[in-house]
Amino acid sequence: MNSALTELNLNAVLPALTMVIAAAVVILLDILNRKGKTPTLAWLPWVALVGVLATAGVSIWLLSQPVSSFQGMAVSDERAQALNLVVLTGAALAILLSVRYIPTVNLQTGEYYTLILLVSAGMMMMGAATDLMVVFLALETFSLGLYILAGLSRISRRSNEAAMKYFLLGAFASAFFVYGAAFVYGATGSTRFDLIAMRLFEGQADVALLAIGVTMLIAGFGFKVSLVPFHMWTPDVYQGSPTPVTAFMSIGTKAAAFAAFYRFFATALPTEQPTWGMALGILAVLTMTLGNLVALRQSSLKRLLAYSSIAHAGYLLVGLATATPAGIDAALYYLIAYAFMNMGAFAVVILLERQGEMDATGNRLKGLAKRHPQVALLMSIFMFSLAGVPPFAGFFAKFFVFAAAVQGGYSWLAAVAMLNSAIGAWYYLRIVVDMYFAEPSEETRIEAQRTSIPVAMTLGIAAVFTVALGVLPWLWTGLVQSGAVTTLALR
Repeated sequence: MNSALTELNLNAVLPALTMVIAAAVVILLDILNRKGKTPTLAWLPWVALVGVLATAGVSIWLLSQPVSSFQGMAVSDERAQALNLVVLTGAALAILLSVRYIPTVNLQTGEYYTLILLVSAGMMMMGAATDLMVVFLALETFSLGLYILAGLSRISRRSNEAAMKYFLLGAFASAFFVYGAAFVYGATGSTRFDLIAMRLFEGQADVALLAIGVTMLIAGFGFKVSLVPFHMWTPDVYQGSPTPVTAFMSIGTKAAAFAAFYRFFATALPTEQPTWGMALGILAVLTMTLGNLVALRQSSLKRLLAYSSIAHAGYLLVGLATATPAGIDAALYYLIAYAFMNMGAFAVVILLERQGEMDATGNRLKGLAKRHPQVALLMSIFMFSLAGVPPFAGFFAKFFVFAAAVQGGYSWLAAVAMLNSAIGAWYYLRIVVDMYFAEPSEETRIEAQRTSIPVAMTLGIAAVFTVALGVLPWLWTGLVQSGAVTTLALR
C-alpha cells in the first residue's frame, strides 16, 4: 500500500476536529455556569459562533495547502473545504437566528448550540469521506443531532410529530445505506472508494451485486437530500421543527449528502457514469417537477419552502449527473448561493411568526410593503434569487448548472430544468406581487418580540451576499473552484 495513504495527516479531519472542540467548550461552559440552578449564559451563542468562524478560518487556510489524505478514508481538497464553508455559513446564520428564538422554545440552549456544532462536524466529514464506513458514521452523527433538534419544542405536538417522523423514516434510510454498503463490500471486497474503482476496472467485482448495493445507497442519500420518491418527510419536518433548525437543515443536509454523493459516484464508479448519470438525471426530473408543482398550492410558508427545497435538490442533481468538473463546481456555487437566499427567506418567516407557532401563512405577506417596506424589499431579493432572476446569485447558480449539463451531453435535462425553473418562478413571484400589490390584512404585521439585532444581521448578511455573489460570482469561484476533478485517492 502506498505510504501516502498510511500517513495520519490530520489536515483531512482538522475542520471537523475544530468544530468538535468548539462544541466541547460550549457544553462545558454551560455546565460550569448553570450547576443545576442558573439559566444558560446569554453570550453562549456567541461562543458557538466564534467556534464556527474559527473552523471557517481553518478551512480557508487548508485551501492553500496540498491535497492530503487520512488513511485513505478522508481527504482534504478544494471541494471538501468548499463544502465546509457552505455548512459553516448555514451554521453561523442559524446561530444568529436562534439567539432570541430558541429560549422561547426550550431553555436548554447550551445543548442546542452544542448540537448545532456537532451536527456541522458530521456534515463536514460527509464531504471529506472517501470510505463508505466514514460516510455512514458522519451520516449518523448529523442525523441523530437533527432528530433531537427537530423535536426541541417538547410542548408542541407538531414538533414532536416532526421529530418522530424524521427519526422513523431516517432509520429506514440508514438501514438502506448500511445494507447497500454491505452489498458493495460483498461485490468488491472494500468500502474505500478508490479500491472499489480499482476492483471494478480490473473486472474483479460482482457487477450484479454492486448494482443492488448502489441502488440502496442512492435511496439512503436520496432521503437526506429530499429526492423524489424519498421526500415524504420533508414538508412535515420543515413545518414542525423550530424555524432556525429548519433553515439550517435545508442547507446542511443538502451540502453534506450531495458532497458524499459526488465523491462516491465520481471516485468509486467513474467507468459506470453513463448508467448512474442517466439514473440521477431521471431522479432530478422527478424531484424538481414534483417539488415545483406541489409548491404551487401551499399556503404555509414553511411548507412552500420545503417543496421549494425539494425542487432545488433536483436542480443540484442536474450538475452532479454530468460528473464533469464544470458540473461539480456549478453545484458548489449553487449550494453557497442557496445557503444565503434560503436562510434569508427563513429569517423573514421568523419575523412573520406568532409566539409558539413555528410557522406563518402566506396571508401575512399581503401588503407587507406598505407596513414594513424594508422587510418586503429583503424578501423580494430572496424570492427573485430563488426564482433565478438576474442579477442575483440564484440566476447564476442555475445558469452554471444548466450550462454544465449542456456541455456534458445532458441537453435534455437542462431543458427540463429550465422549464421547471419557469414553473417555480410563479410561486416565488406571487409572493412579491402579494407584498407590493395586495391590501394588508389583519395578519400583516410583525410583532415587536420577533425582531432582534441578530435576526437583522442575518437578513443583512444574506441579502448582501445574495446580491454580491450574483454581481461578482468570482468571489466564490475564485476561492474554491479547482478547474479539474481532484484526485480523491492519493497515489
